Amino acid sequence: MRPVFASIAALLLLVACGGSNHVTPRAPGDSAPDTTLGVGDSFDVRVYGEEELSGKYQVTGDGMIDFPFIGRVEVVGKEPTQVAADIQTRLKEGGYLTNPQVSVLVTDYSSKHVSVMGAVAKPGIFPLTNGLTVVHALSLAGGLTAIASGNDVIVSRRIRGVIQRFRVPVDDVTEGRADDFPLQAGDIIYVPQRVF
Repeated sequence: MRPVFASIAALLLLVACGGSNHVTPRAPGDSAPDTTLGVGDSFDVRVYGEEELSGKYQVTGDGMIDFPFIGRVEVVGKEPTQVAADIQTRLKEGGYLTNPQVSVLVTDYSSKHVSVMGAVAKPGIFPLTNGLTVVHALSLAGGLTAIASGNDVIVSRRIRGVIQRFRVPVDDVTEGRADDFPLQAGDIIYVPQRVF
């Protein structure tokens, strides 16, 4: 079995069996999104006043980047602010700049994904982009099928080690009667079929 299909099968089983059977009607307000860097993520580094040190970077398979003067910098698993602080410290301690000011802006979190399964045209795993919501993810998956139960869509999310499930009334969202649901890395969207 191919790894992607094995992952989808495992995720579907997780949605069907894992976690709590309790379904919450709304997203939690206290679950902060994962903004750490992963392999394949892209970001801009800006060193103020030093254009030759500013540039675009992508996290390599070993979780590193090559930065001018200071060499290899480990970035995987770190927040962008941590990476900026690491570069800033190494530029200063290495004697390259007296008072460097560094910022890191993530342009693509390709290491982070959401899964869409069930009654959609093209189930699969999709990259998490900034501001991705359930309705947007469903459109990436080709939209709901004719037998989909749009107001019974379930999002499964791991919060502090526990899988929680949230009901999202997609039909109501698309008709302006409810708010859309913002997604986080690792979310699983399951669209059930209507019961006839």
